[in-house]
Amino acid sequence: MTLSLYEVSIPALVRGLENLSMQIDKAVAFARDHGIDEAELVHARLAPDMLDFAGQVQRASDTAKFGGARLSQGQAPGFADEETTLDELKARITRTVAYLQGVAAADIDGGEQREIRFKAGQRELKFTAQDYVRSFLLPNLYFHLATAYGILRHKGVPLGKLDYLGKIQ
Repeated sequence: MTLSLYEVSIPALVRGLENLSMQIDKAVAFARDHGIDEAELVHARLAPDMLDFAGQVQRASDTAKFGGARLSQGQAPGFADEETTLDELKARITRTVAYLQGVAAADIDGGEQREIRFKAGQRELKFTAQDYVRSFLLPNLYFHLATAYGILRHKGVPLGKLDYLGKIQ
């Protein structure tokens, strides 16, 4: 069975973000049930030099929406990084997923060898589209998703492996 570039990218981005949204639901319930200020979760981090939970969600969103745009040669929506509540972070995920669901397979498939270039800090990165998905897009998304999950677990939110993986079909 052969998977298209669209099939290995967009559904994975959507699934990861939707699972993160469900983790946020559990974080909201945990904060409410334990009398914890949500800001404690939003600003929690695993290490002083790492982004906080909000930053991890924002980077996961950016990774996904820029990935969809780069692969489809479209324009990603712009979101200011100003979310301060769990509900605002969920809303950002919802907007990102809506954008990704509007990316057409026809705009991605067949472009496996298309060049993708972008700046990351001071470096310019250059990939073929298929290498971008394999060596940058998905690993970067999963880094931020796993780190966000780890932050919530560290703060006591009752999450398990299936909360990260999502529904197994």
